[in-house]
Amino acid sequence: MGVMSVALPDLGEDLRTTGSEQPHHPWQTVVWNDPVNLMSYVAHVFREYFGFDRPEAERLMLAVHHDGHAVVAEGAREQMELHTQAMHDYGLWATVRQAPR
Repeated sequence: MGVMSVALPDLGEDLRTTGSEQPHHPWQTVVWNDPVNLMSYVAHVFREYFGFDRPEAERLMLAVHHDGHAVVAEGAREQMELHTQAMHDYGLWATVRQAPR
């Protein structure tokens, strides 16, 4: 039987990042208040599409109603774009934005 050898990483390698690299900042799906949809419908959409429980769906719906908008999801840009399109398909006003730093 032969002896197995395992390659180990060079632990002396410099792993520091340069100042020009940007840290990852997630994106957000924002739902906006509109004059068309009932509050109960907005809460229903949040429960059906995102799977929020009733209290969370109602909290977000009230933020949309009182504050004019609510962040309903945060993550990779592509996923937020899919969520935004889904909100449009439900008839809600929604946009994608980069999360504040």
